[in-house]
Amino acid sequence: MISFTLSLVALVLGYLLYGRFVERVFGPDDRVTPAVAKADGVDFIVLPSWKIFMIQFLNIAGTGPIFGAIMGAAFGPAAYLWIVLGCIFAGSVHDYLSGMLSIRLGGANQPEIIGRYLGKTTKQVMLVFSVFLLMMVGAVFVFSPAKILGDMWEPAYMIETFGQYTFWIIIIFIYYIIATMLPIDKIIGKVYPLFAFSLLFMAAALLVMLLVKQPDIPEIWEGLSVPALTPKSIFPCLFITIACGAISGFHATQSPLMARCMKSERMGRPIFYGAMITEGIVALIWATVAMYFFYDQPTPGYELMEGGLAAKNDAPSIVNLICNDWLGVFGGVLALLGVVAAPITSGDTALRSARLIIADFVKLEQRTIRKRLYICIPMFAAVISLLVWQMSDKSGFAKIWNWFGWSNQTLSVFMLWAVTVYFVQQKKPYVITLIPAVFMTAVCTAFLLSEQLFSLGQYYAWIVAAVACVVSLAWFGLWYRKNSNINK
Repeated sequence: MISFTLSLVALVLGYLLYGRFVERVFGPDDRVTPAVAKADGVDFIVLPSWKIFMIQFLNIAGTGPIFGAIMGAAFGPAAYLWIVLGCIFAGSVHDYLSGMLSIRLGGANQPEIIGRYLGKTTKQVMLVFSVFLLMMVGAVFVFSPAKILGDMWEPAYMIETFGQYTFWIIIIFIYYIIATMLPIDKIIGKVYPLFAFSLLFMAAALLVMLLVKQPDIPEIWEGLSVPALTPKSIFPCLFITIACGAISGFHATQSPLMARCMKSERMGRPIFYGAMITEGIVALIWATVAMYFFYDQPTPGYELMEGGLAAKNDAPSIVNLICNDWLGVFGGVLALLGVVAAPITSGDTALRSARLIIADFVKLEQRTIRKRLYICIPMFAAVISLLVWQMSDKSGFAKIWNWFGWSNQTLSVFMLWAVTVYFVQQKKPYVITLIPAVFMTAVCTAFLLSEQLFSLGQYYAWIVAAVACVVSLAWFGLWYRKNSNINK
């Protein structure tokens, strides 16, 4: 628990100190924001700062800091280091700067920001890449809550006629359509803060239980002496597994949603940087809870709970077991919200982001419902097709999830490089994004080659990742030298 306490303090200090430093580097001012200049009552609309924070937190979190942290804890106490260092120096910086650049560029979405600084070709690639990622999020976050709800109750007629889970899939899709189509303040602005509060309350309650129980779990300085409970290598798999609690490219697709609702640029640090630090704290709490479940001495938690051994590799089941055991009936309700409501809310904001990205690309205004339907109908048809394939293939969910993990972190790579170029152009200290950009380039390269495509051995994947770092730095160095000469 010493490592947990130190990590918690580090995250708070990271917000207070490094967050303020990053804010000063960017330099927010009092210019008119897109929420005011482009107000349309649908997507561009001024919301209270507390509400924006809660929506931003839920949008970027979902079940990511819960499931990712649980699966990441299987790597041992190294998970603490990645959550703390990744959240402070990579994830929060990534989220803050992607949100602030969106404001500066009139509420621009992620592909537009990347295209502005990395070129039109990169913009086109990122547009397809990000829309496909967001549709994968919609598909992935339909099936998991539908399965949980279907296992609890489902009309027998629907099961016999259309198959299991179909009823809940239809219900969730109806909600998706309504939430994606309506103005952001109608459902998202009213309901999301409540769901965000439930996630935060659940984390706070678990924090209290950790302080009461004081489990005997591994510390950071024990390092590799703690046996990992997964056959996967720490590098690169840990850095893909724990995404939302450290850095996640998906966040840069969500930050523009809130950038279009902010009255002042000065709200940026508490909303963007602060929401990510908060997510890191939630991930830290769940990683510690999972450490208790996996490693507690003298008896691991899974041996003390009925059904614990069977749930050892199933993150949603671990959430249910822990919450019911530690928090009782109320904990069970919070767990249900966590594993059902959170993914649904992430899914609908993902599809809302996809609608806006496509609309900006085809230059189709979104004030009228008819124009929104032009985009939503084919988009939802594509998501349904992806979902049908996922359900028909026994390994479909695992395949989509693995590609989602890699695609998610790859998006962060492009955003970090784009912001680095922005800082160079503005003659600001670009090293704060250059270092995480190079590191995540190595992570995504190694994961793609070792886990997704060619199943290269760990040694060879590391070599290629090192080469990717050298090449990316060399390419940046050549561009920087050229850019410096032009500006002389």
